[in-house]
Amino acid sequence: MIDTPNTADQVAAGEKDSTIRGMAAGMAKAAVAVVHDKTNPLVEQYAQLFTHGLRTPVLRTPNEVGLDYEECWFPSADGVTLEAWYIPAEGSDKLLIANHPMPCNRYGFPGHLPPYNTMFGGFEVNFLPELKHLHDAGYNILTYDIRNHGRSGAGSGGLSGIGLLECRDVLGSMRYAQTRPDTKDMHLGLYSRCMGSNSTMVAVAMWPDAFASVEAAVFLQPAPGAMLVRAAATHFKLDADKTEQRVADRIYELSGFHLADLSPTPSAHAVTFPTLVAQLERDWLIDRNDIEEIYNHLDTVDKDLFWIPGSDQRFSGYNYFGQHPERLVGWFDTHMKA
Repeated sequence: MIDTPNTADQVAAGEKDSTIRGMAAGMAKAAVAVVHDKTNPLVEQYAQLFTHGLRTPVLRTPNEVGLDYEECWFPSADGVTLEAWYIPAEGSDKLLIANHPMPCNRYGFPGHLPPYNTMFGGFEVNFLPELKHLHDAGYNILTYDIRNHGRSGAGSGGLSGIGLLECRDVLGSMRYAQTRPDTKDMHLGLYSRCMGSNSTMVAVAMWPDAFASVEAAVFLQPAPGAMLVRAAATHFKLDADKTEQRVADRIYELSGFHLADLSPTPSAHAVTFPTLVAQLERDWLIDRNDIEEIYNHLDTVDKDLFWIPGSDQRFSGYNYFGQHPERLVGWFDTHMKA
C-alpha cells in the first residue's frame, strides 16, 4: 500500500517550483548581504577566527634561550594528538602547564612575518623568555599546542570554540602530567593565556576532580568573545549592538555555537585555587567591566587582579612577563609548595 499525504499537505504540481523572478530576488538579496559585510570586514574576520582559529608556525625552540627540552606528545581527552615540549628543571618538584592564546602556539606568534604582520600589531610574541625565567626560578614546564594550532592535530572537525572545545586539551595535559612517571608526583600550577585561560576555566568547571591538585594559577588576558567584538566595534566607531548581533549570527551559521557561550565567565566560579588575573590595562580589545566580572566570579579569596602597564596593543601583553617576570614568578613562588 502506498501512503498518500493528507489533503492539507498536498501541493499541486509545480506550485513550489523555482521561478526566474524568485531566484533573481534571492541572488540580489545575497549580493546585498555580501557587499554589506565587505564594507565591514570585521564581522567575517571575527566570525572566521572564532570558529576556525588560525594555525601559525612554531618558529623557535627552547634551546634558543639555553633550555634543554624534550619533544613529546599526548592525547587530548577526546584523542586529538597534542604536540608539546617538556622543559625539565633539575632537582625541582614543581610543574607548570602552560596554555597558549589564539592564534599563537607554544612558541608564540610570528607577527613580525607576513601574512601575520598585518594582524595584532605587527610584532612577534615570544614566550621563550618567560619560560626561561620560570625554569630558572625552579619550575619544570609542560607547554603544548592546542588543537588546530601549531603542530597539534586537527580536532572537532577543524572548529574552534575559544574554550568550549579546547577545554578537552587542558584536561588531556593534566592527565598526561599526572601519569608521566617523572611528573606525576610534582606540585602543579597552571599558566593560561587568553583562549588558554578560557579553556582552563571551562575544563575546571566540567571536570573539577581532575584539577583538585592544582595549587596556583595565572590567567593572562582571559577573553569573552562578545567583549572582543563589542570593543573592536567601538574602536572602529561601529554600532556595537548591531556588530555583535551580526557576528553572533555568522558564528552560528559557521559552527552552530552562540557567541554568548564563547566566554569563560560562567565557568569562573569553579576556580577555587589561588589565581592571579593579569590584563593589559590599555588594551583596546577589552571592557574593564568584563575582566573584573571574571575576577569577581573566581571562587577563591586568594586572588589578585594585576593591570599591566604599557601599550594599547593586546599582543604586547603576551610579551610583558618575558620582560618583567617578577609578578609571574612571585605568584607561583608564594603559592606553590617547595
